[in-house]
Amino acid sequence: MKGVDGRTVVVLEGDGIGPEVTREARKAVEAAAQAGGRTVAWRLLPFGGQAIDQTGVPLPETTLIASQAADAVLLGAVGGPKWDRGLPPERRPEAGLLALRRGLGVYANLRPIRAVTASRTASPLRPEILEGTDLMVVRELTGGLYFGPRGRQPGPPVRSYDTMVYTEEEIERVVRLAFRLAAGRRRRLTSVDKANILETSRHWRETVERVSREYPDVAVDHLYVDAAAMELVRRPATFDVVVTENLMGDILTDLGAVVAGSIGLLPSASLGDNGPGLYEPIHGSAPDIAGRGVANPLGAILSAALMCRLSLGWPEAAAAIEAAVDRVLNQGYRTPDLARGPAEPGIRVVGTQEMGNLVAQEAAAAAVGGEILAQP
Repeated sequence: MKGVDGRTVVVLEGDGIGPEVTREARKAVEAAAQAGGRTVAWRLLPFGGQAIDQTGVPLPETTLIASQAADAVLLGAVGGPKWDRGLPPERRPEAGLLALRRGLGVYANLRPIRAVTASRTASPLRPEILEGTDLMVVRELTGGLYFGPRGRQPGPPVRSYDTMVYTEEEIERVVRLAFRLAAGRRRRLTSVDKANILETSRHWRETVERVSREYPDVAVDHLYVDAAAMELVRRPATFDVVVTENLMGDILTDLGAVVAGSIGLLPSASLGDNGPGLYEPIHGSAPDIAGRGVANPLGAILSAALMCRLSLGWPEAAAAIEAAVDRVLNQGYRTPDLARGPAEPGIRVVGTQEMGNLVAQEAAAAAVGGEILAQP
């Protein structure tokens, strides 16, 4: 059943801490949306290890069909040691994630990285290095090593291989999306590759140069991935939009967690040309802390804010949620992952649910008191 204004979100809670953090993300969306007279219908469906236990496969057909028909998909996390052994690769939780991305046609993964209040103590980088950091990594999502031909041949010696393959269309569409984002931000695009070694990277760089002629107002530079990793922790504020292929983007954005202070702070949005977007925090399922109430829900909450802005058409709700997260951090509240640095006066460590409650309260207050939300 759809909400009053026609918004339906499929929730794939997944495994480990996934159910805990998606619960708090839903709470924040409901608080901001209801304050503006909007509603959303949530549809919880099995996915990942949870789905393997129930159905024997990580992505049941009913889950995929419902996801394709929704306005957006909110995902927690998948995987865990329970499913690491004894299952063929195609039946593990991670295979379901790749199949979901393919089934939704999402090819661009957007991962914003900001230095926020919590970064001052949670990040190992000095405050003067962090100052002004606000960048967007655009990661290609459906090509490269994760999807190319792979296999293992019997020996001796045993030989295994994974193949990085990219077509012109796959590169061009994600690069063009990155240029559009850069044109609406600070008009600087950094393309990351390994063109001194890889043929796919040379193809990537040539495509970036060709597409750049359509965006004369966007300054373009190229970095090898090893140099980009160094600059990301040395001078993160110099980046605006970064575009790169699948594996390199996966690694660089996890490195970006050092900038933000915790991987628990980083959201993501996966988009295609049509159909619903897929929204998820970039952290994993963290089975070691699942059920303890200490997981950081802010990555999931900020992913839900992206969902409001990019798929639900509610930019005011997104602004209310993002402002709420900043306010709660400014008030000194931290989950345990953000409180590992030197103790500061006024810092209070809270659990998953309390952090979610605080953000939801602030989101509702921002939406009403600050008139961030307009009536539909």
